[in-house]
Amino acid sequence: MKIAGIIPARYGSSRLPGKPLMEICKKPMIWWVYQRCSQIAGLDQVWAATDDERILMACRREGIPAVMTSPYHATAANRLWEASRQILADFYIQLNGDEPLISREAVKAAIPRGEIPLDREFGINIITPVTDPAQVLDDSNIKVVFDQDYRALYMSRRPIPHPFCSLDVTYYKHVGIIGYNRKMLDFYAASKPGRLERIEGIDTLRFLDYGKELRLIPVEYMESLSVDTEKDLERVREMMQKFQKAD
Repeated sequence: MKIAGIIPARYGSSRLPGKPLMEICKKPMIWWVYQRCSQIAGLDQVWAATDDERILMACRREGIPAVMTSPYHATAANRLWEASRQILADFYIQLNGDEPLISREAVKAAIPRGEIPLDREFGINIITPVTDPAQVLDDSNIKVVFDQDYRALYMSRRPIPHPFCSLDVTYYKHVGIIGYNRKMLDFYAASKPGRLERIEGIDTLRFLDYGKELRLIPVEYMESLSVDTEKDLERVREMMQKFQKAD
């Protein structure tokens, strides 16, 4: 079984245009993501999938395998699907291109153990517990519920499950590291948003709208350090400088 990690690298971020190229300790952000992920055992290959020649050229200068994709994809899953037409693998893991300190443990957890089904749509989604009330209430954190076998039942921007009969509840949130077999990506690219996806604005709900199998893998609590603003970028730069001095 061949497993590929794909880093969607879009140039036109609304809040921080060109952020895959933003410099962190003399290297572009995408280089840091690639370096962390390319060292993970179990990932047979790691590629960037971009929509911009400037990012493609930067990847080539830094020795990062990269493919060009359309600038018109609305979601990372669509970009992964197009990349999968050029990168042959059995399973594709979406790696967040705006997380230069992406958790290796979370990525490892997304690598399937044993054989994966190839005859039907199948996906893996990494989740982590969250107890901070501010994060639980934050609409940008996607909360998830699942059955006893960790099959996804629902995702919402609101806190779920609701503690009506019991306060003994642990909330889990979607981390953003998702794995797909080829059939799952083909389904996504060929389908339209379902009812729940249109209501919540969560594109991963499409799989649940259409009854596809999405397994949730919990990892220990992790703080996601995605770079969305100049302030986020400065924070990551400071952290990287501290790490380099410590080494």
